[in-house]
Amino acid sequence: MKKYFVLCTSCIILLFVTGGCFSYKFNGAALDYSVYRTISFSEFPIRAALVYPPLQQLFENKLMDMITQQTRLRVQDNPNSDLRIEGEITGYQLSPQAVGEDAYATKTRLTITVRVKYINNRNDALSKDQTFSAYRDFPSSQMLTDVQDDLCNQITTDLTDLIFNATIGDW
Repeated sequence: MKKYFVLCTSCIILLFVTGGCFSYKFNGAALDYSVYRTISFSEFPIRAALVYPPLQQLFENKLMDMITQQTRLRVQDNPNSDLRIEGEITGYQLSPQAVGEDAYATKTRLTITVRVKYINNRNDALSKDQTFSAYRDFPSSQMLTDVQDDLCNQITTDLTDLIFNATIGDW
């Protein structure tokens, strides 16, 4: 019993001692908050051939919410903020994915593509101009209008994760 207690006490002391040597960030943000304090966003207009009007607002809100919830950055309406994110929704496409015995599609894929320009006004070398895509498949027996809201919600969540990790997360 004494050996177990000594071992556990040693482990706890080791955790406290090494805890000061390492920095853990569970949100994935790789920011020095003494340098980066503000962020601004521009609108993401839809430039795709197919247009789903609620997508722009949904995407913009999800991206802003994710960044404000997972960082300590203050959002401001100033293009000269420390960080800036702007871009456009360039793709909203449907494509058949699986073909049944009757030569008709059994699954359809909805793909959304977004071009993002990440501007780092403190370190231009970290600025990026990148395109991100995400998709979801749904049964072709369903009408797009019946599943569109849910699919767009899921896809925009994936897109905002990708964008956060590639920009502020610096992965």
